[in-house]
Amino acid sequence: MNNKSPEQHARDRIDMLLQQSGWAVQDRNGINWSASAGIAVREYPTSEGPADYILFVDRKPVGVIEAKREEKGESLATVEDQSQGYRSAKLQYLDNAPLPFAYESNGEVTWFTDHLDPKPRSRREFSFHRPETFREWLKQPKSLRARLQELPPLDTTGLRDCQIKAIHNLETSFKSARPRALIQMATGSGKTFTAITFIYRLLKFADAKRILFLVDTKNLGEQAEQEFMAFEPTDDKRKFTELYTVQRLNSPYISPGSHVCISTIQRLYSILKDEDLDEQAEQENPNERWLPKEPLPVVYNEKIPPEFFDFIVIDECHRSIYNLWKQVLDYFDAFLVGLTATPDARTFGFFQENVVSEYTHEQAVIDGVNVGYDVYLIETKITKEGATVNAGEYIERREKMSRRKRWAMLDEDESYSATALDRDVVNPSQIRWIIRTFRDKLPEIFPHRREVPKTLIFAKTDSHAEDIIRMVREEFGEGNEFCKKITYQSKEVPKSVLAQFRNEYNPRIAVTVDMIATGTDVKPLECLLFMRDVKSRNYFEQMKGRGTRTLGEDDLRKVTPSAASGKTHFVIVDAVGVTKTLKTDSRPLERRPSASLKDLLGAVLMGARDEDLYTSLANRLIRLDRQLDEQERSEFRQEAGGKTASHIAAALLAAYDPDRIEEKAREMHTLPADRQPEAPQLAEAQEALIEAAGRVFSGPLNEYIENLRRVHEQLLDHLNLDELRHAGWDTSSGERGAGLIEGFREYIETYKDEVAAFRIFYEQPYQQRHWTYQMVKEILDHLKRHRPQLAPFRIYEAYAELDNIPKDQPKSELIALVAILRRELGLDARLDPWDEKVRRNFQDWAFRKQAGALKFTEEQMDWLRMIRDHIAASVSISEDDLDFAPFDAKGGRGKMWQLFEGQTTLVINELNKELVA
Repeated sequence: MNNKSPEQHARDRIDMLLQQSGWAVQDRNGINWSASAGIAVREYPTSEGPADYILFVDRKPVGVIEAKREEKGESLATVEDQSQGYRSAKLQYLDNAPLPFAYESNGEVTWFTDHLDPKPRSRREFSFHRPETFREWLKQPKSLRARLQELPPLDTTGLRDCQIKAIHNLETSFKSARPRALIQMATGSGKTFTAITFIYRLLKFADAKRILFLVDTKNLGEQAEQEFMAFEPTDDKRKFTELYTVQRLNSPYISPGSHVCISTIQRLYSILKDEDLDEQAEQENPNERWLPKEPLPVVYNEKIPPEFFDFIVIDECHRSIYNLWKQVLDYFDAFLVGLTATPDARTFGFFQENVVSEYTHEQAVIDGVNVGYDVYLIETKITKEGATVNAGEYIERREKMSRRKRWAMLDEDESYSATALDRDVVNPSQIRWIIRTFRDKLPEIFPHRREVPKTLIFAKTDSHAEDIIRMVREEFGEGNEFCKKITYQSKEVPKSVLAQFRNEYNPRIAVTVDMIATGTDVKPLECLLFMRDVKSRNYFEQMKGRGTRTLGEDDLRKVTPSAASGKTHFVIVDAVGVTKTLKTDSRPLERRPSASLKDLLGAVLMGARDEDLYTSLANRLIRLDRQLDEQERSEFRQEAGGKTASHIAAALLAAYDPDRIEEKAREMHTLPADRQPEAPQLAEAQEALIEAAGRVFSGPLNEYIENLRRVHEQLLDHLNLDELRHAGWDTSSGERGAGLIEGFREYIETYKDEVAAFRIFYEQPYQQRHWTYQMVKEILDHLKRHRPQLAPFRIYEAYAELDNIPKDQPKSELIALVAILRRELGLDARLDPWDEKVRRNFQDWAFRKQAGALKFTEEQMDWLRMIRDHIAASVSISEDDLDFAPFDAKGGRGKMWQLFEGQTTLVINELNKELVA
C-alpha cells in the first residue's frame, strides 16, 4: 500500500527529473562528491532553515530548488520569495554569495529564474538544466540576456527598410526578454535574409551557442541552407559558412560544434523521441494532418537537453507550431522567433501577440519589394454545373495509377458535380476548354509577348496534373520540354525541373499539386493558373505568393526574351472560382474525424500511436483489402514484407485489444494459465504490440498504399462537351486600378515642384504645353526610383479600364507614360494610345498639305514617315536626331536640307506641334 504524502510524491518526481538531467540526488548526511559533477543535496541547512534542494556543480553551490506538492502548481509564483530567501541565505559550513539559479517545482511544473540576468524573470522549463550547462554559463562574464543588452547598432547596408525595422524591433524584444516574437513579412520581402542577418548578429555579438532554424519540409531546409551558404556579412569578407558551422540535419546525429542547425520539425520530433525518420515524412509539411487525442509526448533526451538551443527561428510558422508539433517547441528553453507572411489568430496567440514586424503584401507592393496582381476569369459550363452521363451509354473508365482504360455500359444515369471533376470524373473537354481559352486569350492578358509567360498551373492531384500536361502540349502544339510536372511524384528529379523553370527558356509552363505551392521562389513567374479550388485563406495567400517576386528587365529577358520591361505584376487566371469562394482560417485545434488515408499513414510513419489512429487506419486497410484482386494482393505482400493488408489491419487492432494484450503478456513472461498478468506486464506487452504494428509502415509502403487506393477507376466523360461561358478581367480589379491612378496623381502632386520636367511643363502656356523625350525620360527614371510600384504599363491598364478602351500594351514604358501624362494633365480627355495618336495626326496633317498647293514627293514622304515614327517612339524630334539611325543611313541632316530646300527647321517644328496636338 502506498502511504506517501503528496509532498513526497512531488519529491520523488523532482528526484527523477534531476537524475535524468545528470544530477546525483543525495541526502545531506550522505554526500559523495565523486558521484557526479552535479550534486543535488536534499534538506541542506541554511541560515533561513533547511532548503529542499541545494545544487552543487564541481562542489560549488549554484542553485536552489523549492519543492511543493503537485496541487500547488498554480501557485508556484507565490513561493518565489521562499526560494529567493534560500538563494540569498548562508549555507552551513560555507561563506557563499547569493546563489545565481533558483527553481520552484512540484515535479509536474517547474519555473526557473537566472539571477545573473539584468532583470531576473522566472520562465517555465521542461526539466532542470544540466550541471555542465551551469558550469558553462558561470564561465561567461555575463548571461545571455545581459549580453543581448549590448548588441551594437545595426549596419543597414544592403537592407530594406522593412528588414531594418524587423531586426531592430526583434532585438528590442530580446532586450526586454520577451520569450516569443513574430515577424510578419510579405512573401518576397526577404524573410530568410532578415533571419540570417539577425542570426549572424546573435552569434557574433551575443555569443549565442547554438541556433535552430526550423522548417517543415525538406525543400525549405535545402533552400535555407543555400541562403546561409550565400550570405556575406557586411563586416567580414568571409561567407557565413566560413565563419560558423551550419548543419542541415538528415540523420539523428547533431554535431556538438554546429552553430546553426537546420531541421524539419518532423525530424527534430523523431530525434527527441530517439526514433528513425523516413525521409518521405519530410517531403510535405505536416500541417496538422492527423490530430490524435493524446499525441505521444516528447520526453527528456539527454543528448539534446532543453537548453541545447539558445534561439529557435521557425520558418512558415503559421502552419507548423500547433498540436503534435507545439510540444517540440515547448520542450526547449530558447527564444522563439516566428517567420511568416500569412499569420492567423492562432499564430498571434502562440507568439503572445508580440508582433515585432508587420509588413503586408500591400505595403511591399507600394515599396516596390513585391509586384501586385490582376485577376482574369475563365468560366465554362461544366466547371460551374457538372454534367450527367445517361444510362445505356458506353463510357470509358480509367485506373488512376496505371492509366489503363476499359469500356463499360452505364446501368443508370450518373451525375457529377463540379467538385467531383478530376477526382472521380475526368471530362477532357472541360480541361481542353480551359487550356484553349487560356492560350487564345494570352495576347489580351500579356500583349506584345512572342512567347508564353512563365506560368504555374495548380492541379488537384497527380492524376489531374498528368491530364493537364498532355492537354497543354497538345493545345499549344508544343513538345515535352514546353510543359512539365513539378511534384514529389515526378519521374524527373523535381529540383532539376524547378531549376530549369527558374533559369531556362523551357519549360514555359509547369504543373504542380503541392510541391511549389508554398515557400519556393520562381522570380520569372508571371502567371498563376488555378485549376483547383483552395478553402484555406492562408494556403491561398501562400500560393499567390509564388507570383509576387520582383525581377529586373535584364534578368526577366534571360528566360522571357520578349518582355518589354522588368516584372511589373503577375496575373491570376482563375478557372475554378478560387478568387470568389469563401476562405477559412487554418484548420481548428480540434481533431477532425475525417482524416484522409494519406494523413493516417503519415501519422503512423511519424510515430503517432493512439487508439483512434490505429483503429481508423485498420478500418481503411480492411476496406481497401476488399477492393483488391489477387494480383494486387500479391503485389501488396511483396511491398509489405510478406504481410497482407488484412494482416496489418489485424495487428493494428490487436494493439488495443485487451485479450490480445493479455495473450502477449503471458507469452513474453511465460506465465502459467492460473496466473493473471500484472499491470506493468500488460503495459509492456501492449507497447510491444503497438511498436510491432507501427514498424511495418515506411515511406515507400505508404506511397504504394496511397497509390493503390487511387488505382480504382475514374469515369472518363467524352460525351458531355464543355462550352465557354465567360473569359475576361475580373471587374473587381477596377478597385486596384483606381488605387493605382490615385497613387499616380499623388506622385505628381508630391514631386511637381521637384522634378524639372514637371516644372518646365507647368511653366509653358497652357495651349503650348507639350512633352519632349528628355522630359518624359526624366520622369520615368524618377518614377522608378521613388514609386517603383507605379509601373507605367500597370497605370496604363488602369486608365484603359477606366476609359473603357482596349488594354493593348504600348510598345515601351516611355510611350505608355506619355499617354498617361497627357491623360492625367488634361491634354487628352481620355487615354489615347500615343503611337496611334501620332499616326492619326500625321495622316490628317499630310492630307491637308497634299490637298493644298504643296505636294510632297515620294522621297519627301519617306522622310516624313521616318520623322513620324521617331516621334511615336521618342515623343519629339530635333535636328540633331537626324544625325542618327535611321536618318543617317539615308543621308542624315544634309539630305533632309537638300530635299526640303532649307525648310527643314520649319517642317520639324510643325510636325512636333501637329503630331502631338
